[in-house]
Amino acid sequence: MRTRDFLQLTGASLAAHRLRTLLTALGIAVGISAVIILTAIGEGLHRFVLEEFTQFGTTLVAVNPGKATTAGTTLGVFGTNRPLTIEDGEALARLPYIEAMVPVVQGNAEVDAGGRRRRTNVYGVGAQMPEAFRMKVRSGRFLPDDDPTAPRAFAVLGSRLRQELFGNDNPLGKRIAIAGSRYRVIGVMEPKGTVLGFDLDDTVYIPAARALGLFNRDGLFEIDLLYHEETPVERVVEGIRRSLEARHGKEDFTITTQQQMLDVLGSVLDVLTFAVGAIGGISLLVGSIGIVTIMTIAVNERTGEIGLLRALGARRSQVLGLFLGEAVVLSAVGGLAGLALGIGTAWTLHTLIPALPVHTPLKFVLLAEGVSLFIGLAAGVLPARRAARLDPVEALRAE
Repeated sequence: MRTRDFLQLTGASLAAHRLRTLLTALGIAVGISAVIILTAIGEGLHRFVLEEFTQFGTTLVAVNPGKATTAGTTLGVFGTNRPLTIEDGEALARLPYIEAMVPVVQGNAEVDAGGRRRRTNVYGVGAQMPEAFRMKVRSGRFLPDDDPTAPRAFAVLGSRLRQELFGNDNPLGKRIAIAGSRYRVIGVMEPKGTVLGFDLDDTVYIPAARALGLFNRDGLFEIDLLYHEETPVERVVEGIRRSLEARHGKEDFTITTQQQMLDVLGSVLDVLTFAVGAIGGISLLVGSIGIVTIMTIAVNERTGEIGLLRALGARRSQVLGLFLGEAVVLSAVGGLAGLALGIGTAWTLHTLIPALPVHTPLKFVLLAEGVSLFIGLAAGVLPARRAARLDPVEALRAE
């Protein structure tokens, strides 16, 4: 059978049953579009979260109190963990490859400014926070480099908190009360927005030592360190470990690098992307069942045609190829239509809802079309084999 005849037979068969061809291709198209839409949203969310997380840089190391992984048994009072202190942070800041050190204390308290009250996030930090986290001061200045254990009662407001408390008035030099303690406002931060669920604009920053007393805590929540970009992270981690072990007598702390945080986030988001793609794959399964059904019906309806082809000398492999070709064409056309529908719908959603992150990588497009072709091939195998195995005489007699 010549290639031209093969294509004509395949095209004529599909054109003769336009509605059936359309519905079968539509089943694949819906499945492919569902996969594209869901994976586009999943990949967009993946990229969005990673971009949000890395906007603070990739040379940060966080040190938290307590050991994340332990072994052995408890040792009573000798096994207790020491809290991280401001002095620990100062010791780490003296390491030669550390550019900035930020002690962190987190809490929530009521802020009072001239009769206006608002409960908000309170961050106890150090003077180097803007440098470490790439944040900018809009007006005034950030917390000064005071004695870290006895700093002055200064406060810096997030942009949203400043608007809520002072409206259009200039807050610089004004006094506010945080949980009953008085602070003088010396600066307002540039708008930063919400990062991983934390509204950095609805925030007040005060010295870490003041926050420890305000929240009645004996240790820091975290110590964040910014190191020189050319320094190997392994060297940084080892230096931090040695310094704190010398001060604490043992490793009762956890060191987390930025890359470790990104790896964990990436793993979680990869699972999310795979899960939403798998949900869309259910639609592809339904489409493949449709192809099996339609091709089986086609074999039953065209028994006489198959017998005639075999009687004229068509080999079994040619009959097999003819029906497989029809199945692949159906899935390919449906796959292309699904790609167009999926990509168009994804970007329409992004246009209507700008906050919804959408991204469709080329690899997903190629993979989706490849999957649709594979489904057509796999779904058409059984009906095509049945058609190829028909006895020519019996097939003609059935006509």
